Amino acid sequence: MINLETPRKFRAFVNQAHQVAAEMLRPNSRRYDLAEHEYPVELDMLAAMVDGLGASGTGSGAGASGVRRTSAGEEGVVNGSNLSSVLSIMEMCWGDVGLLLSMPRQGLGNSAIASVASDEQLQRFDGVWAAMAITEPDCGSDSANIQTTARLDGDDYVLNGEKIFVTAGGRCDAVVVWATLDKTLGRAAIKSFVVIKDTPGMTVERLEHKLGIRASDTATIRFENCRVPRSNLLGTADIDKGFAGVMQTFDNTRPLVAAMAVGCARASLELTRDLLSGAGVQVDYDRPIHLQPAAAATYLSMEADWEAAYLLTLQAAWMADNAQPNSLQASIAKAKAGRTANEITLRCVELTGTLGYSEHELLEKWSRDSKILDIFEGTQQIQQLIVARRLLGKSSSELK
Repeated sequence: MINLETPRKFRAFVNQAHQVAAEMLRPNSRRYDLAEHEYPVELDMLAAMVDGLGASGTGSGAGASGVRRTSAGEEGVVNGSNLSSVLSIMEMCWGDVGLLLSMPRQGLGNSAIASVASDEQLQRFDGVWAAMAITEPDCGSDSANIQTTARLDGDDYVLNGEKIFVTAGGRCDAVVVWATLDKTLGRAAIKSFVVIKDTPGMTVERLEHKLGIRASDTATIRFENCRVPRSNLLGTADIDKGFAGVMQTFDNTRPLVAAMAVGCARASLELTRDLLSGAGVQVDYDRPIHLQPAAAATYLSMEADWEAAYLLTLQAAWMADNAQPNSLQASIAKAKAGRTANEITLRCVELTGTLGYSEHELLEKWSRDSKILDIFEGTQQIQQLIVARRLLGKSSSELK
């Protein structure tokens, strides 16, 4: 394998993240998979530790809430919060994806706030655990078709609509809600709003029972004449700014989801190699692949795919840190990592036979957890469509 060095300033932090994953997340992985909707109390202590690292500067970019674009300026190459976040998330999801998604103050909504909020909003929402609500019953990956409305009434926006599959929607402090200011204006009128939990008119309807990431709750939330201060609209209300403002959120969060997939796939690969070794199948990096046992040859092919996903994820995060447009690379990384994680985790179950399929090991769990990583934050098909538009120079109306 190619083994790129982790930037020196992140090594201690990445090692700490791996230690947390090994000593706290992995040991509790099966427990909270079986006890769906039970709050993982161990995460409160972990969140406090992450907050402390962030305050001290030791863990800059720890988790989703640390993601924010920086300008390279005269500094030259910048390894900032985006790269730090994807490296730490890889380690944490080597431990458990669902528990990572359940960490207080590390929600995907925090990335949305970091991506488009003003400096005043950043300060005001500091320390808030924010979920992100985009998907609707009739609107999945086509986020431009959002039906939830936001009508300005005096100093408030009045929200009406329903959001489904809201990660951490039952536990968070606030929800970043995507809504349209005017349905007739299409994409340009879609904005994001921070809605504080327990705001009148906001109701958590139910929590879903899921195939994977069962440690993380997934909620359906309804908004009925829910009044939100106009100051809680993220960024600007200027429709001339179009859809780009809210879509910038995805340029930051898609590499994070890619990192989740990379971490989960790595866990499967490492355990599978150990199990194969115990069964007498050795992966020999010095022998041509056609001279390897079939299982070892399959393993080497998976490892090569994993390496590609890993490097693409680092590239997308590095570009964001260096103020380079990364929409294309973010979608490429998310598409590659999501699909690769699905294929690797399922193939690892296959290679290890009854050990992989039973609950004796975590391989079957990782195969279930990995599926969502190819779906949320934009499905495989949507990512490929975005990549095609960017490469061909086509608009969304020209290439559907």
